[in-house]
Amino acid sequence: MAAINKIASNSPSRQSPSELETAIAGALYDLESNTQDLKASLRPLQFVSAREVEVGHGKKAIIVFVPVPLLANFHKIQQRLTRELEKKFSDRHVLFVAQRRILPRPKRSVNSRSNQTQKRPRSRTLTAVHDSILADLVYPVEIVGKRTRTKEDGSKTLKVILDEKERGGVDHRLDAYGEVYRRLTGRSVAFEFPQSGAEF
Repeated sequence: MAAINKIASNSPSRQSPSELETAIAGALYDLESNTQDLKASLRPLQFVSAREVEVGHGKKAIIVFVPVPLLANFHKIQQRLTRELEKKFSDRHVLFVAQRRILPRPKRSVNSRSNQTQKRPRSRTLTAVHDSILADLVYPVEIVGKRTRTKEDGSKTLKVILDEKERGGVDHRLDAYGEVYRRLTGRSVAFEFPQSGAEF
């Protein structure tokens, strides 16, 4: 079956795809076969894995992890692709996130420094990866501001202010964004739109 080619195999030791991953691969293949305008854009696209998470109120979200080099290609057709996949997987939000790796901090000991061949790229730090996940989740909506709110008990919540222009399209998805971000990073986040006349 050609649909299985939509799942990028990272390593030969990878287990066989889950039922959800097979269903998404099939849906992408159907879209590629049946929609003329999406055919050329969808042909080179693959995803690494998929996961379903509970986002509250009986709703679920499907997180599709895509290879970082293909993320820009997904972004070109993401709005249409999301709509089509959400029709096939009703009652579930579909979110695309790049599969990124966090590299550990370099150790200070002398012998480990000599083993390290190159410096850790800034894009592989914990903060950079978490910021990128946040941007992936809300795409194509632009993030216009961020605040970290620390409560008296020491817990922190990240407040993310989204672009007002996109309010109508993503209002119903904000809970899903917050829950998926918490599942992926372990951090709490609250999404909101700017109040009129508010300064950042």
